[in-house]
Amino acid sequence: MTLSLHDPRPVDLVVVGDCNPDVLVLGGDVTPAFGQQEKLVDNISLVIGGSAAITAVAAARLGLSVALVAAVGADPAGTFMLDQLATEGVDVSAVVLRDDTPTGMTVALSRGGDRAILTALGAMTSLTAADVPETLLAGSRHVHVSSYFLLEDSLGPGVAGLLAAARGAGATTSLDTNWDPSERWGDQRLSGAIAQADVLLPNEAEALRLSGAASLDAAARTLTTTGSRLVVKLGERGVLCADGHARHRVSVPLVAPMDTTGAGDCFNAGLIAGLLQGLPLPEAAALGCAAGALSTGAPGGTASAPDMPTAARLASLASVTSVMPPSVC
Repeated sequence: MTLSLHDPRPVDLVVVGDCNPDVLVLGGDVTPAFGQQEKLVDNISLVIGGSAAITAVAAARLGLSVALVAAVGADPAGTFMLDQLATEGVDVSAVVLRDDTPTGMTVALSRGGDRAILTALGAMTSLTAADVPETLLAGSRHVHVSSYFLLEDSLGPGVAGLLAAARGAGATTSLDTNWDPSERWGDQRLSGAIAQADVLLPNEAEALRLSGAASLDAAARTLTTTGSRLVVKLGERGVLCADGHARHRVSVPLVAPMDTTGAGDCFNAGLIAGLLQGLPLPEAAALGCAAGALSTGAPGGTASAPDMPTAARLASLASVTSVMPPSVC
């Protein structure tokens, strides 16, 4: 589905999902030592966290009008998130405050290109499809759902219907499941949600587990059977785009990373921004790759998320290569 660049809808993007602070721990050796041993690290900071919140901020930096739907506690951590998001220009009027549940929080132990993540779910798992205002769906150009598996029990039952309603109102849709902590990797509810997503956005490990396939090509065949387009994030190697039988590998020149926290979420924002500009999927993916790569230049998921001119300059240097799937050779 392609929307006009002059579409009168008041909100470009509605992001639904998780919203929580990240306590970001950076250093060459961030592995804790039990036995009451104290270890010094390079830096600890409190930053915007949650895949949905990071995508929302990154999209706002790229010039989109963005609204976030999430659940936080009525506590200092929730206030921190709402204040930071509002400062970035994200509409938080649909974020639900829970009086009886604390805001979720994540501790991310980051050493350059790798991370270990500890999350307390808190209020984020109280979010349901009923918390998403119908008027917001009806007035959006694109609806993106993040962190499906963290919200599987609360939001999961209604995700397919939510995405179907958005599409019925004329919006395009996307889904990023993120990692499944339970490692069950979904059921019929998730299959229904994928069928209502115009674009599915896993990373490589997630794509293999979601599909049960042994190879990336086999995963692409499996995950596009419902008609969804697929973009698999491959880290510094770029992405694989699958649209019907068409396959493209897309990458941008390497950027030396300081911290990769949120890079995939910033990629999502860039891709969506490109699609809403009317770009073909590989060119939109190039903009996503640029946004994701540039976001790694500072600690946290949003500190160096780029504006549109900066992302577009790097995207203009992208390599886009057509790949013939082995099954149709």
